[in-house]
Amino acid sequence: MSENAAAAAAEQASAREARGPGAQPAATLALDGPLRSRLDALRELVGLSRTRLDSKTLAEAGKVLDEAASRRRLSGRHTVVAIAGATGSGKSQLFNALAGVTISETGVRRPTTASPIACSWSDGAGTLIDRLGIPGRLRRRPVQSPEAEAQLQGLVLVDLPDHDSAAVQHREQVDRILTLVDAVIWVVDPEKYADAMLHERYLRPMAGHAEVMFVVLNQVDRLPGEAAELVLDDLRRLLDEDGVALGEYGEPGAAVLALSALTGEGVGELREVLGQFVAERQAPARRIAADVDAAASRLRPVYTTGRRAGLSEEARDEFAARLADAVGATAAGEAAERAWLRNANRACGTPWLRLWRWSNDRREPPTGRMRLRPSADEEATARQRVEQAVRTVADRASAGLPVPWAQAVREAAVRGAHGLPEALDELAARAGLPPGKPPRPGWWPVAVLAQASMTILQIIGGLWLVGQIVGFMAPNLGVPVLLMVAGIVGGPVVEWSCRMAARGPARRYGQDAERRLREAAAGCGRARVLDPLAAELLRYREVREQYGKVVGVG
Repeated sequence: MSENAAAAAAEQASAREARGPGAQPAATLALDGPLRSRLDALRELVGLSRTRLDSKTLAEAGKVLDEAASRRRLSGRHTVVAIAGATGSGKSQLFNALAGVTISETGVRRPTTASPIACSWSDGAGTLIDRLGIPGRLRRRPVQSPEAEAQLQGLVLVDLPDHDSAAVQHREQVDRILTLVDAVIWVVDPEKYADAMLHERYLRPMAGHAEVMFVVLNQVDRLPGEAAELVLDDLRRLLDEDGVALGEYGEPGAAVLALSALTGEGVGELREVLGQFVAERQAPARRIAADVDAAASRLRPVYTTGRRAGLSEEARDEFAARLADAVGATAAGEAAERAWLRNANRACGTPWLRLWRWSNDRREPPTGRMRLRPSADEEATARQRVEQAVRTVADRASAGLPVPWAQAVREAAVRGAHGLPEALDELAARAGLPPGKPPRPGWWPVAVLAQASMTILQIIGGLWLVGQIVGFMAPNLGVPVLLMVAGIVGGPVVEWSCRMAARGPARRYGQDAERRLREAAAGCGRARVLDPLAAELLRYREVREQYGKVVGVG
């Protein structure tokens, strides 16, 4: 049988295997626990971030989740490996050498490979090839000996179009399939192994996929003497600059080989390495893990900055103090202290001073607690203080956060600040001073009785003197004058003593009123601003925890 006839028969068998109703579905891909946990964490991370990040930022992570779910539903016994290379690198020739028969067209005309061609070494790979979008007419089976076929059992090899093709659709096909395969064999030649397009567009961005990557220096038969080793060393140097880890000395990373697809030199070594790679059946999971790593690396700037974030107790206390100043808590405490003292003076002052004060008190309620409405300038100043307090606490809460989360924290603060000045004004009017008169200490009745006694002495002494003047009583100036002097001097002494004794209770009363207003202002600010900020920070901590699980860090 000629090679063309054998290839045609293999193509028909492959098409029947891919589309036949009797084909048995292969076992689905099983992932280990840590990788499943990382995928679950990435899914949770995307869900928690939808309201904070734009869809474009989360698009790659969503694509990784979709492709991982799609790959898990398909065969776990097969490994899909793409052969990629530039025009003239000999990748199709290598594809044919591995298959043992001419499957992919080679020749002088460029580009030669116009569409991807798949070759499967075992049954059950139809759904995997369907996922790549390769039609049945471009699916092949290798024509080899049973021993050679067993060496690559489970391999699905895909020959891609040239990645530097002048045809845009060819490059698009390469980019699309490279995101779907489990591993890649990059074929380079001695002339274009340092091509900037290869390194900048493909190898450098895919550096994290080194464990599912082979780099093959083809056409070494064209290099004389030790030139092949020199070129190979330079290729390794370039790969190291790209960040591609090299799998040397038993370490995980990309395998770098030199061969000649034309003469067959080194092809056997590649087949052996590739056979061992496929037999491990770890490539799909490694590819998914590398995709998760790449998505996490790109998302890092929106989830972590390397700085501590949060709202300290000091910042909370300062915010509460600013609000208390805005509502005039200190002034309210001083007003309460003065009200207590005025009440004490009314109760313990001399009747004559009380009469004078009564005329002044007619302009305000008896308790002295009605606060005058602040002026427009005072209201504007208080509003500015509230706005400044909100801005300051928002800046402190957002410090150290990535830009999207810092913006969310500031927006939460702005929403909470709406209506805050008005709420504080209402609160100040309601909680500034307690209703009713200030409480009276137990010594007030004694002081009132003493003041009344001093007044009675003055009245008795005065009446006695009047009686002597009109001749109603016998002349005796000493006693009435002494009584009047005692009453006149004793009244202010009692009042002064009461004022001294009232300072302590008045100060405590004012401090208590100030404390209540401060607590009320702090409670209002906490409910409207601090709690929403704390909720945003808690949400950020949740996504940080999920991001830590995605990157494999606790």
